[in-house]
Amino acid sequence: MAYDNLKDAVCRVNQQLVSAGLVVLTWGNASGADRAAGVMAIKPSGVPYDQLSPDDIIVISLESGKQLEGRGRPSSDTDTHLHLYRHFPAAGGVVHTHSDFATCFAQAGAEIPCLGTTHADNFHGPIPCTRDLTAMEIQTDYELNTGRVIVECFESRNIDPANVPGVVVKSHAPFTWGATPAKALENAIVLEFAAKMCLQTRAINPSAAAIAPVLLNRHFFRKHGPTATYGQSK
Repeated sequence: MAYDNLKDAVCRVNQQLVSAGLVVLTWGNASGADRAAGVMAIKPSGVPYDQLSPDDIIVISLESGKQLEGRGRPSSDTDTHLHLYRHFPAAGGVVHTHSDFATCFAQAGAEIPCLGTTHADNFHGPIPCTRDLTAMEIQTDYELNTGRVIVECFESRNIDPANVPGVVVKSHAPFTWGATPAKALENAIVLEFAAKMCLQTRAINPSAAAIAPVLLNRHFFRKHGPTATYGQSK
């Protein structure tokens, strides 16, 4: 079928959320986009990860939001994912979790500062925290408005979502994205690890400062962009 490879990839990443220690119960979801086909594939709502198969994955039109394939209802966060794909053109995968340490930052309403090179290897600076949603935004189109406040956060702060591929939503939890569903998962793992290290670092030294810009740039751009030198040549 036309979307089999995409559904396979999305199913696999959803299951890997569990093995990566990023979710409990069914509190998380992953999606992937095929922009050439104009579709997004996402986990069905409330289905346990160990019962998930590629046939369960829901396929949705990126343009209209219409469900094209799959049984049952898509994830309750579908409209958030759709909005991110529509506004972050480099995104080919999106992951949402309620991972422990990153969710603590969301509940505290705090960004995750970049204190060292482990963070800097994947995120070019702090991982931002959105503003609160208004009562009207919560009561009307909540999931869509969650996507909107993420996009607003990046646009208002002039942050490139390709260079900072993650966010914590105030009082909620983290979202990450990447060129593929697997890369979005990798970024979710790094975001959670960065949040954990930040909390532990600040426990040792509450005044620990952000990484120097020259070191931040050195680590991020040796792995990303046209001048990257990390890994093997293709």
